[in-house]
Amino acid sequence: MLNKAALAAFLLAGSAQAQQAPLSVIDWLTDPPENLPGTVLLEPPVTETGIQPDIQVSPLEALSQPLGLVSSSVTGLPMHLWQNSDADRLAELITDVPVRYNPAMQRLLFTLILSEARAPAGSGAEETLLLARIDRLMQLGAADPAQSLVQLAGPTDTRDRFQRWFDATLLTGDEDRSCTSLIAKPHLSQDYAAQIFCKARRGDWRSAALTLEAAHALQILPPEELDVLDRFLSPELFEDAEYLPQPDDPSPLTFRLFEAIGERLPSAPLPRAFANADLRDVAGWKAQIEAAERLTRIGALTPNQLLGLYTERSPAASGAVWDRVSAVQRFESALDSRNPDKIARALNTVWTQMRLIGLEVPFAELFAERLSQIELTDPSAEQLRWRILLLSELYETAALSVPGQSDENHFLAALAQGDPGRARSPSPLADAVAQGFAWAAPVPPNIETMLNNDQLGEAILETMQRFAHGSRGNLVDLTAAIATLRRVGLEDTARRAALNLLILQDR
Repeated sequence: MLNKAALAAFLLAGSAQAQQAPLSVIDWLTDPPENLPGTVLLEPPVTETGIQPDIQVSPLEALSQPLGLVSSSVTGLPMHLWQNSDADRLAELITDVPVRYNPAMQRLLFTLILSEARAPAGSGAEETLLLARIDRLMQLGAADPAQSLVQLAGPTDTRDRFQRWFDATLLTGDEDRSCTSLIAKPHLSQDYAAQIFCKARRGDWRSAALTLEAAHALQILPPEELDVLDRFLSPELFEDAEYLPQPDDPSPLTFRLFEAIGERLPSAPLPRAFANADLRDVAGWKAQIEAAERLTRIGALTPNQLLGLYTERSPAASGAVWDRVSAVQRFESALDSRNPDKIARALNTVWTQMRLIGLEVPFAELFAERLSQIELTDPSAEQLRWRILLLSELYETAALSVPGQSDENHFLAALAQGDPGRARSPSPLADAVAQGFAWAAPVPPNIETMLNNDQLGEAILETMQRFAHGSRGNLVDLTAAIATLRRVGLEDTARRAALNLLILQDR
């Protein structure tokens, strides 16, 4: 079962047991941004005539209850984030917006999905938006917050909600909760396999066996599902049998059934959410590390959890994941020694390993504080140390001291301080970034219209799509995206996304 301490690090504002309290998700969402605007009380306007004013009436039931794991006071996003938008369009944007290669964009997407907010008005809008949020969390591999979000909404209110809750609990190892609900309310799922699994999990083996016999007799399950269920309920009859063929596209339930019969499926070729199952103690150390790397790379797991696995014990072999483990452990030892030459050698090695698997920013977040307290004598190592700091939350402090005299370094320093226009641009990509920070940089007309219509969430998602297009070479979209992020108050995201793009562009 997934370690509850890991869940606490991911959802710091509350336990997954407390379904009604908003939950924080990862470390960077638990500290409220500074200088948030407070409530401003204004005097009511004074009428200049005796004519009765028009009164607009909105039925109370039209206002949905706010739903999210992180309070709007923490994210800085308003409760009416999705107001005036079409729920189907929001669902499409949440599903499709690409964030894979930019950690700052990943962070922003998690913030949008998990922020406490009301759904837009309209029939079915609340359910449409909720399911889209849950599905994208699962697609990103964030099974824990997906489970908590649906629990907060009411996991047994509809079959669609229950199915998503059931899938998430199967991957986090918390299936006893969903199985208890399914046994109490069998109408929540028409899947006989789920009924059989849950009855067995709750100790009702006789009822599970009867249900399986009925499934055989009525032929209401595919033969391959019946085969694995037979072995699940009667393992003693198949002790010497050959392994079953591995399914190409297993459901979370099928994945857990194969695990239960001792024929565990590898999670690497499966959708990212399956990696959560490898974080449990039933998986080996190597599988746990690889799963944690996969989830950390997309922002679904905190870097500290990955570091804990890297340093859990000494590697027993070499190559691939073991080389990364050794490099991280040697780097930590070098930092403890405070020997500049030793740190420089270890830093180059571990950075090469982190770049191979796209973990540069999580590495920066882990070690920036300690790296900021030293200075390396080797020029190339010192420049690498400085760029790592630029990828962390200490980027503004790092920008105060620029190593070397290259145009690129001076541009990055100016960008980190929010004024790249004062430095010479080293490339067309950098020039597009600088134009986005210019005071007169225009916001695209369609996004301007959304902002004027209080469609903030939709405007941000559209902006994220433009940033992704710009990162792939459409420099006009890149400029527009940066200008819009700054326009809506996401200055830190604009700077960090641009720094991520320029420093990691070859990846």
